[in-house]
Amino acid sequence: MNTLEPARLHAADLARTATVGARTRPMRAALSALGIMIGIGAMVAVLGLSESSKSELLNQLEQLGTNLLSVQAGTGIGRGSGELPEESVEMIGRIGPVLGASAVEDVTAAVYRNDLIPSGQTGGVTVKATSPDLIDTLGGTMADGEFLDDATSRYPTAVLGAVAAERLGIRAVTEDQVIWVGGEWFTVIGILETLELHADLDRAVLVGEAAAEGFLDHEGAPTVVYVRTTPEQVEAVANVLPATANPEYPDEVEVARPTDALEAAEAADDTLTALFLGLGAVALLVGGVGIANVMVISVLERRSEIGLRRALGATRRHIAIQFLGEASLLSGVGGIAGVGLGALVTFGWASLEGWDTLVPTVAIGGGLVAALLIGAIAGLYPATRASRLSPTEALRSE
Repeated sequence: MNTLEPARLHAADLARTATVGARTRPMRAALSALGIMIGIGAMVAVLGLSESSKSELLNQLEQLGTNLLSVQAGTGIGRGSGELPEESVEMIGRIGPVLGASAVEDVTAAVYRNDLIPSGQTGGVTVKATSPDLIDTLGGTMADGEFLDDATSRYPTAVLGAVAAERLGIRAVTEDQVIWVGGEWFTVIGILETLELHADLDRAVLVGEAAAEGFLDHEGAPTVVYVRTTPEQVEAVANVLPATANPEYPDEVEVARPTDALEAAEAADDTLTALFLGLGAVALLVGGVGIANVMVISVLERRSEIGLRRALGATRRHIAIQFLGEASLLSGVGGIAGVGLGALVTFGWASLEGWDTLVPTVAIGGGLVAALLIGAIAGLYPATRASRLSPTEALRSE
C-alpha cells in the first residue's frame, strides 16, 4: 500500500517564505526592526562606555597610585587651634611604611602679572609655600622648566600650577619671566603639568618655605600634608596618622585618600549604567511589542496565502515556523544593526574623551541573543494563530 510522504520544509524554503513580509513591505519591516535596534544599541553603548570609562579609571589609578594620603586640620570638637603642628611633617615621616611626606602652606599674598595694580591682577590664583620634595610625593611632572630645589627655595622663585600659568598668560619659562607676588618680583622657573585630583595646586603659585618667610613675611603651619606610603600599608598608616600628626588633638585631624574621589565617581557611573540598561531593556521590550503587532497584522493580511499553502500541503508546523522565522528575522536584523550602532556610539564618545574603546564580547553576543529571543517571543502568538487557520477559513472571501 502506497503512503504519501509527509511534506517537508527545507531550509531554503524557510528562508524564502520568512522573507516574504520583509520583501513585500520593506518600510513596515524596517520600522519594526527599528525598535529592536534602538534597544540593543542603547544597551551595547551603555556597556561599552562603562567598560571604556572603567579602563580609563584603572589607567589613572595605576598612574596616580592609590597609596597617596592627605592630612589636614579638621574641626573635631574645637579644643585645638585648628592647625597642624609645624613639626607634623617630620613626625609623619618617621612612620615606617611612609615613603615621603610633603606639606603645603597657604600664604596670604596677592598675585599679579605685573606691578601695574590693578590692571595686571589675576583672580583665582593662590600662593602656597612648599618643599622641594612635593613633586616626588605627588608623582607630578613638569610641563616646562624645573621644580624648586634646595637652592631656589631660598630665593624669590616660583613654580606655577597648570591653571595658574594659563590665567597669568604664561605659556613657557624664559630667563626674564617674572610675576608680582605680595609686593615682590618672583622669577618663574617652572610650570607644572595638571595634577589629577589636586585642583587647588593647579591654581597655585608655589614658592619655597624659606622664600615665603623671607620675602612674604609668612609664618604659618602646614595646611595639607601629602603622604606617600607603601601600597600594602595604606590603611594601617591612615589609622595612625591623626595621632602622629597632632598627638594632642588627634580628633581634629582629617585623613583622606585623593583617589577615593575617582572610585566614588565610578560607583556613581555604575548606578547610571544600571539605569540606562533598564531604559534600554524597556526600549527592547517596546520593540518586541512592535514586532508582535506587525506580525498579527501580517497574519490577518495574508490569510489567503496561508489558506493556499495549507491547501497545497503545508502543515500547521510549517505555517508556524514561517511566521516565527519572519519575526526572528526582523529582530535579528534589528539586533545586528543595534550592535553596530552601539559600537559606533562607544567608539565616537571614547574617541572624544581620549579613552581606549572597549566593547565587551558579552554585550555583542548578549545583544544578539536578546534580540532573537525577543523576536521569538514576539512572533510566538502570531505564528500560533496563523497555524490554527484551516484552509477553508483562510481562503474564505472577506
